[in-house]
Amino acid sequence: MQHDDPAYNPLEDIDQIIVDEASIQARLIELGKEINEAYEERDVAVIAIINGAIIFVADLIRQLNISMKLDCIRIANYRDDDKSMQKPEIIDKIRLDLKGLDVLIIDDILDSGRTLSHVTEIFKAMQPASLKTCVLLDKKTTRSVDFEADFVGFHIPDKFVVGYGLDFAERYRQLPCIGVLRPELQNPPEWS
Repeated sequence: MQHDDPAYNPLEDIDQIIVDEASIQARLIELGKEINEAYEERDVAVIAIINGAIIFVADLIRQLNISMKLDCIRIANYRDDDKSMQKPEIIDKIRLDLKGLDVLIIDDILDSGRTLSHVTEIFKAMQPASLKTCVLLDKKTTRSVDFEADFVGFHIPDKFVVGYGLDFAERYRQLPCIGVLRPELQNPPEWS
């Protein structure tokens, strides 16, 4: 594995593809229809949790034909390994005033539930008219908090996945699919 090698292909680091590119594209269309129906004739504030959801949000909002505003929040939830930090930390806050708006929070993955639970509590205090969540992936794992998303792209097994916005140590976000990172690469000392 040479990351400075021009012939390097990050797909070589994937052990197994969980969701291929065609399945993602097809599900984006379906999710768009679900969200359009849920918010028909309403003005929606879409809040993206970045960096992880940036690709998903960019592709998903192009499927929406509703009146919407877009803002982003940045949360630090993972260190440079696969162990989650105890409490999500807000790095960048949103700029929109959410009072009286219908709010849709979009994130890349729901696993422990801590990030979305934390963010929804913050936004509930801003008195939106309604608040729903959408995730690309719902990982079947033991949740730290009781939380379920309103809109889900895919249910996946409890495996360490990267691609389509999801990263490991800020790598692999650009992959067009979602795959399991090879176990020996999940915490290589040379990346520390």
